[in-house]
Amino acid sequence: MEFRIADTFTESLGRLTGDEQKAVKTTAFDLQVNPADPGIQLHRLGKQRDRSFWSARVSRDLRIIVHRTDTSLLLCYVDHHNAAYAWAERRVLERHPKTGAAQLVEIRETTRTIEVPQYVPAATPQAPASTVETPPKPLLFDGLSDDELLGYGVPLEWLGDVRAATEDSLFDLTEHLPGEAAEALLELATGGQPRRPVQAAEDADPFAHPDAQRRFRLVANSEELQRALEYPWEKWTVFLHPAQSELVERRYNGPARVAGSAGTGKTVVALHRAAHLARVHPQARVLLTTFSDTLAQALQRKLPLLVDNESDLGQRITVQAIDRVGEQVYEIAFGAPSIAEPAAVRTLLREASAAGEPHRFSERFLEAEWHDVVDSWQLTTWEAYRDVARLGRKTRLGEQQRAILWRIFEPLRQALDERGLSTLPAVFARATEHVMTMAERPFDFAVVDEAQDISVPQLRFLAALAGGHEDGLFFAGDLGQRIFQTPFSWLSLGVDVRGRSSTLRINYRTSHEIRQQADLLLGHEIADVDGNVEVRRGTVSAFNGPEPVIAVLDSVEEETQAIAEWLKARAAEGVAPHEIGVFVRSDEELSRAREAVQAAGLSAVELDGTTDGQSGSVAIGIMHLAKGLEFRSVVVAACDDEVIPLQSRIESVGDEADLEEVYNTERQLLYVACTRARDHLLVTGVEPASEFLADLRR
Repeated sequence: MEFRIADTFTESLGRLTGDEQKAVKTTAFDLQVNPADPGIQLHRLGKQRDRSFWSARVSRDLRIIVHRTDTSLLLCYVDHHNAAYAWAERRVLERHPKTGAAQLVEIRETTRTIEVPQYVPAATPQAPASTVETPPKPLLFDGLSDDELLGYGVPLEWLGDVRAATEDSLFDLTEHLPGEAAEALLELATGGQPRRPVQAAEDADPFAHPDAQRRFRLVANSEELQRALEYPWEKWTVFLHPAQSELVERRYNGPARVAGSAGTGKTVVALHRAAHLARVHPQARVLLTTFSDTLAQALQRKLPLLVDNESDLGQRITVQAIDRVGEQVYEIAFGAPSIAEPAAVRTLLREASAAGEPHRFSERFLEAEWHDVVDSWQLTTWEAYRDVARLGRKTRLGEQQRAILWRIFEPLRQALDERGLSTLPAVFARATEHVMTMAERPFDFAVVDEAQDISVPQLRFLAALAGGHEDGLFFAGDLGQRIFQTPFSWLSLGVDVRGRSSTLRINYRTSHEIRQQADLLLGHEIADVDGNVEVRRGTVSAFNGPEPVIAVLDSVEEETQAIAEWLKARAAEGVAPHEIGVFVRSDEELSRAREAVQAAGLSAVELDGTTDGQSGSVAIGIMHLAKGLEFRSVVVAACDDEVIPLQSRIESVGDEADLEEVYNTERQLLYVACTRARDHLLVTGVEPASEFLADLRR
């Protein structure tokens, strides 16, 4: 007998208390071992339209709803007695007549109709109240035939409701539909062209359909069941969207990249991709990496959810920040490096600048040119610097200007050498050279998360490490979230993802309202230096939520009070402190975050790049440290004029052409902070507020 679990079961399990969950899991294991065990007390539910629903007794009040046939048993739902029975009365498990996918369909006749309040204009002297009418909202899907709607997975039972849907009722409607139908309707409503589900053959197994596999999981043994039930809130460990599964399992004849806006599951794909490569290549060593230690630690915590019962896989997948990998390769070959502190490099650069001929380059420009061009590309000769294509650097420099700059950078390089110091790019350069001479390289495959912030020397190292064979390099990232690196050409380093780039469009983490508001900060399309375009249109969120609040206050004191009241309201709704994040642009504004949290009567923990905020307190930190985190509720505070975009960055620009890059990364930084929110978002500033807040209010 085939034994399956549904995503509705894991969701309902996660809502129970800890003791209740333990009891349910015990019964679930008993059902898997012997569904006919009389001790389980299976009882057929007689009033349901689907006569294959049964209840399994867990305790005096808890019941598991199972769908049972002669050849299969499916765990569908668990709750207290009356609620569990009511759930079953409103469901039927059926094969979709068009796509052939198995669906748990809510029965339309017993669904409560949700009345949507309609705004009626007040009567005027010229128009008595009796004659004022609100024009009806247009029907969203009036131009689609029944056959077309069925082709998107809409259950036959819900066709009438879909036909009557307007922008006011759409989100309420999609909550009752299977995932593929809900996503297609949301994308159609926003002007997109959704993928059409696979149409299976009439005799095909309805549970084998890709859309069925996103909600029903075949469980082969008790170890798989234990893993599925241990983390019911982490649905991605068990159920993957068909678009994600395709990217995870596809074979690529070169480097590949998956893109998508915040919350679309790129990290999920990266994790599954690493596990998949280790499974299909039993002797392979896989590197799962990203640009920071904090994000690497987050990946390390999540990976065991996928491979806990496969110890060999866990041993062959290394999760580590890319800097640590490069340093280890260098140390094994050449000994521990002495890496110069940024402050020391800054001092040496200042001294070299003062000792040279007079010039008009600002200190900040010199630092950026050294970091982003000379050191990153490891330019060691005047000829190399003279001829380098400064992609990503908008300021144009003629040969005479470059000569002046080189007479600053060359003494800086010599000063570092004399002191026995290296920079991290120099360490990567030697590590890359060493890897290319190795008969057996440390890793066979590399999977890179948050790839938009990988640097030049890091990418060159990765290309040498695993870029020489099929499936060697896999990147997940979003150009719209690039906040640390200036743009550069991947193609010039031998990493060509053209024709092997895909975009995820279903947002699982951020509500429709928050995603839509945050998207106002970015363009509809973002292109990299090599011309690869990420189209952001067509992304839809899987759930609805409250409208974000954008508030501009008259004083810092008023802002503190407004944030405090908002935080109190979230706490009253049941949002736990550790589910809240408060972010500001820089260290100078952190005191405003602390005071607001304190005024709300809550404790705070300050993010420092080594914690993910799961301490039981409200997390506060600068926007850069928000990367990779997520919270139910987020406050983005102190968005004042000259704070974001940061005035010191603007003043450091040596050429107006570079202003575009400053504004782009500052916008992207605010976007990152806003999209850490799942359900609630508050953005505040004090007059005069940041110009970006006007964009958010469009």
